[in-house]
Amino acid sequence: MAARKTSAKPNVAPQELTQFYRDMLLIRRFEEKAGQLYGMGLIGGFCHLYIGQEAVVVGLEAAAEEGDKRITSYRDHGHMLACGMDPKGVMAELTGREGGYSKGKGGSMHMFSREKDFYGGHGIVGAQVPLGAGLAFSDKYRGNDRVTFTYFGDGAANQGQVYETFNMAALRDLPVIFVIENNQYAMGTAMKRSTSTPDIYHRGAAFGIPGEMVDGMDVLAVRDAGLKAVKHCRSGKGPYILEVKTYRYRGHSMSDPAKYRTREEVSKMREERDAIDHVRELLVQGGHATEDDLKAIDKEIKAVVSASADFARESPEPALDELWTDIYAEAG
Repeated sequence: MAARKTSAKPNVAPQELTQFYRDMLLIRRFEEKAGQLYGMGLIGGFCHLYIGQEAVVVGLEAAAEEGDKRITSYRDHGHMLACGMDPKGVMAELTGREGGYSKGKGGSMHMFSREKDFYGGHGIVGAQVPLGAGLAFSDKYRGNDRVTFTYFGDGAANQGQVYETFNMAALRDLPVIFVIENNQYAMGTAMKRSTSTPDIYHRGAAFGIPGEMVDGMDVLAVRDAGLKAVKHCRSGKGPYILEVKTYRYRGHSMSDPAKYRTREEVSKMREERDAIDHVRELLVQGGHATEDDLKAIDKEIKAVVSASADFARESPEPALDELWTDIYAEAG
């Protein structure tokens, strides 16, 4: 397999590198299983897979601390797993079961975990961006040093509410990191056909928001950029933009045949730029793991994912009276 040149001595401890491999592999195997369950009719509605983009969220979670928040759009299963949410609860929610994080009533676009500071999963394109600024404002108001990671895609970057949010975040010096997961296709439209600027992060300059482009197929590059952005925000300097160049291997959703790009393009990315293979090579070349060690990790991960699917199948559907719960909040 043709692959990028790698350094035998990356700036990371072997244990951390191994954990990156585990975390990214968990996301990929989980998403592969979710795709299977969707094909079997066990997941209804839409299903947007994160396969190919694993290094983005794993790298940024490595820069996060306890109490930091994250909010994203509908391609969110990877974000859930990376911040420590239970795969069983995530899969049960995807299949509409009682054991899910939203009791089987929300699916991928309405799944939350206050315990893990995960605030969704949102289906309206770009709508999570102002919400992310609101989360950051709450921390600024409380006077703590928490940071909010607000994820959105290259397509959402053309939405008006994004720039309204940039303006407010800059005015208030909010501790928010705007993460543009640029997978190069807004649904089915290539970025060059939909976006007037070659680099989206430059748009923050109009608001005085610094930012940078990051190789989203390199988890170490993402982690390093994340640490820089987090330091900027925690020091009270306001928002920061990370445009993370990544790539999704599947269509926009499971119902998308992705005929707008060639099979050769996708194959080339998988063979030459895959983020998980990159870490695998670093582990093997650095003498930190053998092929047998990595096979054992894959076996463990597959067992975890299989258990999540079994849990989802065995969990009952929500009772009919759940239709009337969690609709209104009682005011004191």
